[in-house]
Amino acid sequence: MADVLTPPPATAPAAIDLTEEPSTDATALVPTTTTAVTETNAEGKKIKKIIRRKRRPARPQVDPATFKTEAPAATGTIFNIWYNKWSGGDREDKYLSKTAAPSRCVIATDSGYTKADKTPGSYFCLFFARGICPKGVDCEYLHRLPTVTDIYPSNVDCFGRDKFSDYRDDMGGVGSFQRQNRTLYIGRIHVTDDIEEIVARHFQEWGQVERTRVLTARGVGFVTYMNEANSQFAKEAMAHQSLDHNEILNVRWATTDPNPAAAKREAHRIEEQAAEAIRKALPASYIAEIEGRDPEQKKRRKMEGGFGLEGYEAPDEVWYAKEKADWDGEKEGRGQGDQLMIEADDGYEEGYEALVPQQHQNGILSSTTLAALKGYTATSTAKRPAPATGPLVGYGSDDDSD
Repeated sequence: MADVLTPPPATAPAAIDLTEEPSTDATALVPTTTTAVTETNAEGKKIKKIIRRKRRPARPQVDPATFKTEAPAATGTIFNIWYNKWSGGDREDKYLSKTAAPSRCVIATDSGYTKADKTPGSYFCLFFARGICPKGVDCEYLHRLPTVTDIYPSNVDCFGRDKFSDYRDDMGGVGSFQRQNRTLYIGRIHVTDDIEEIVARHFQEWGQVERTRVLTARGVGFVTYMNEANSQFAKEAMAHQSLDHNEILNVRWATTDPNPAAAKREAHRIEEQAAEAIRKALPASYIAEIEGRDPEQKKRRKMEGGFGLEGYEAPDEVWYAKEKADWDGEKEGRGQGDQLMIEADDGYEEGYEALVPQQHQNGILSSTTLAALKGYTATSTAKRPAPATGPLVGYGSDDDSD
């Protein structure tokens, strides 16, 4: 009879001690990402599941023991702190002196949470963008790609470096705070038949690309990002890198495009940004009325815009002032029925209130005022009083007898 082998019993997982004191390192509070997924169960009903996943910690990109910063080689006679390089040397081999970057950032494997995720408004790690950060989870800067929610002052970039009033002569460096530049110039591209596909594939790793243009004959390209922070990150990430060949890219800021169509696109984009900011600041009903997307608002203005006066239609300034007063009243706790009204003069009789329809009682004008306006007829029978008689004085005369 054959022996029957039974599998060994599964070992129970070790119990977790919840009485330990909380750790103070960066891994103590692990950030989580929440995702909502809609599924259909066996009964055909749609159910919504919330999935929470722990974010992975950022890994060191290089060995901390071998990481060291070296000063640039002395290739000239004077070190220029503005350009961070030597000047006064041989100008003929300036392209030959370019060296390839020692490493490259890989977002899929290098990104993760760091100590900076606990601090709102933290800047991004410059060494992470270059692929040489040795700290990993203990870094005090962000190890991820910028998003549209990462907004910084106009005088600094996403790495926290101060911008200058003007660009450098070679259009390198941090950039200028006088212009929002989202376009990069990429030079020394190896010319192939699929050069446009190669440039788009490599540069879309660093954010959403709005427009890509490649000059095949010259081996240069222009990449425009949707977000300025992504263009700043991509400039540092692709500096002295290579695409599918062994070229060493020259990545700089692009100058202003003289094409009128480009200027028109930029002006339209700025207008859209301003309009979006206004939409977020004002109430949704007010925006719908201005843009003409709410027919009910049009009917309400046609009915209430006369303020109880037959045939009267209030101009935009008066109507918007009334709407603003209503919003201010709601913020202060007053209802729409508690609007401030212009009080009538004590000389009017109370019997006029019976002549005014009831729907006009809550208007901007009181009922007695409306009744007085209806019975008013323009007349010019009032006589001006005669001027008081007195001596005439010649103020413009030079005679002393006056």
